[in-house]
Amino acid sequence: MAMPDVIDQAWRVFLDYTQSYKLLTSLLLITVFLGCKRITIRLLRRQSKKSGDDRRHSINIIDQLGNAILLVLLLMLWSTEVQSLALSIAAFMVAIVFATREMIQCFMGFIYYMTTRPFRVGDWVQLGDNVGEVVEMDWAKTTLLEVDAEHYGYTGKHVYVPNNQLMIQVVKNLNFLRRYRLHEFSLTLEPLVNPYALLDDFRARAIEHCSHFRDVAERYKSWIERNLDAEFISIDPVIDIETNNFAKFVVKVGLFCPSDESLLLEEKIRADWLSLWFDTIKAEQKKGGLPPVGTDRA
Repeated sequence: MAMPDVIDQAWRVFLDYTQSYKLLTSLLLITVFLGCKRITIRLLRRQSKKSGDDRRHSINIIDQLGNAILLVLLLMLWSTEVQSLALSIAAFMVAIVFATREMIQCFMGFIYYMTTRPFRVGDWVQLGDNVGEVVEMDWAKTTLLEVDAEHYGYTGKHVYVPNNQLMIQVVKNLNFLRRYRLHEFSLTLEPLVNPYALLDDFRARAIEHCSHFRDVAERYKSWIERNLDAEFISIDPVIDIETNNFAKFVVKVGLFCPSDESLLLEEKIRADWLSLWFDTIKAEQKKGGLPPVGTDRA
């Protein structure tokens, strides 16, 4: 048998042995490689002492390069197992991310809140369809004490909103409505008399109902407009008269008033308008300008 064939056969036997006994081969490789590296470094240090040259840079390069070569050899030896392990870890990580994606989104929503600060604990906010006072917030959820969006009163219910909703839904800060609100309502009436004849008297009565909180409302209005950098609030009641599709009068009233007094003020102002309205109708009936209520005008 020729020498090249013997060498080739011996090399194949060696490779088969290393693949069959990878752990033993790894131990031998580490022992031999580290031993050779230590001997080389020791020789360089002795030569450095004899010659007086500073070989620390060369020794450091040999040390780090030797470690890198040893790592590459071990990875080559265990390449099949390393590849399988990498695929398993990748599949495992994908499964973990898929299973915990909601929690990850909630955590990202908390990070978004910490960086943007659209509200803070104690503010009134609207998150999607939920309106309430923020009472607590952690990395997973925001806890709201629910507020009735129509009457602005507490319902006594707690609403738990996942933090991922902060990034996918509109967030409205309603904190300025906590004490004062823009309250609007309307009255629809038959076109029996001219409503503009009642407007001055009605406006005076509405202003009188709001006079006891006017000074506080003025300060609160200034604070809101300063924070929002816009002027859009009127202290005095805003009254408009329109007609609808059925040819009826619609009296619209807008108030800037304390949230807890809005319904009471609405009741008083409605009563004032109806009192003026029916007094005017009675006066017109006495003059003969209107038929009695409930009869045809034809």
